[in-house]
Amino acid sequence: MLKTSKTRIASLVTPFVTMFVVVLVLGILACTGPAQARETGPKEVGEPGVAARAWALIDLRSGEYLAGEDASEELPIASTTKIMAALVVLGRANLDEEVRVSEDAAAYATPAYSNVGLLPGDTLSVRELLMAALISSGDDAAYALAEQAGGGGAAGVNSFIAQMNEEAGTLGLEHTHFENPVGFDERGHYSSAEDLATMARVAMQNPEFREMVSTQYATIYTPSREIPLANTNVLLSTYGLATGIKTGTTPAAGESLVSSAARGDESYVCVILDSQEERFAASVRALRYGFAAYDRTDLVIEGKRYATIGVPYRRDESVDLVAKGSVAGLVDASPDVERDVDLTTDLPDSAGAGSRLGRVIVKVDGNRVGQAPLVAKKGYEKASLRQRVWYTVGGIFE
Repeated sequence: MLKTSKTRIASLVTPFVTMFVVVLVLGILACTGPAQARETGPKEVGEPGVAARAWALIDLRSGEYLAGEDASEELPIASTTKIMAALVVLGRANLDEEVRVSEDAAAYATPAYSNVGLLPGDTLSVRELLMAALISSGDDAAYALAEQAGGGGAAGVNSFIAQMNEEAGTLGLEHTHFENPVGFDERGHYSSAEDLATMARVAMQNPEFREMVSTQYATIYTPSREIPLANTNVLLSTYGLATGIKTGTTPAAGESLVSSAARGDESYVCVILDSQEERFAASVRALRYGFAAYDRTDLVIEGKRYATIGVPYRRDESVDLVAKGSVAGLVDASPDVERDVDLTTDLPDSAGAGSRLGRVIVKVDGNRVGQAPLVAKKGYEKASLRQRVWYTVGGIFE
């Protein structure tokens, strides 16, 4: 009888214990959830320690340099070279054009090279070859592209390399020079972490490039077979915010990586050259630093008043000037934000609402980040002769 009572009591108590635990857990979540939601804005955090010969972190939108070490040092860059090769192809080639793979290009489809197994006579589109070069880092595909875009044959490859160097000059890359289209270790073939970040930023403005470097798996087709592609950038499968871009490995360059990530209106590019630690983990650490330490915010707000001007010939009248458009900028936890107002010196006799009468210039930590026009919130009419005379007479006795 006692045993039965104990069993009955236990059966009654167990549901209450279970309910108590559930309520307790939900209470903890309720307490922690809002607190986490309130954690907005940048934080004071130290730069990530990255063990590499050089590295750099930039804001993808503005190109602003945020962190790094030895970022201007000229170093071998391995297959990250293909970022510039893609820039040249995307700027000058028809992506739908068919390309016949030459014997010279197919010669790179051997175990000594990173390749996708192209054969002499294979026919693929420029787009498919670019996918093979960017997703699976195919040297054979990159050489086929260089030949095609350069005009054919070995001379075409040399012409293509010249175009790559020309593009580097156009972008103002002072620490970059190319000797081949794929990144083989070669004297005179080099770039810097900061230059590579700039290349990547420019390339990511092209939607075709963005799509390719963010693709984990794809398939391209020759007339006789299909070729599967797998991205060499494992961040695409291990880091949910990753959006690209390109790996690179050679004996001289070591293990290198150009990576990017985006969340909301923030996006960053990280370049690591010759990593002395696991390059993917180091890149994630640097990218997370960007998201934690910085925030993109409106430094000028559309419709907000930033100045007031007096109406011509009327001392007791003024017009508010409001921003026409917003200016967003990247800021850390303690930014030095300046808003310099530049007003029109010779005001028109009359102006309607929305007339541009100045501008506001925004600087963060001394660096100009943008500007917005200042326009009249309401208009004013031309002063009458009586108002002009009264203004002039009043000025004499002041």
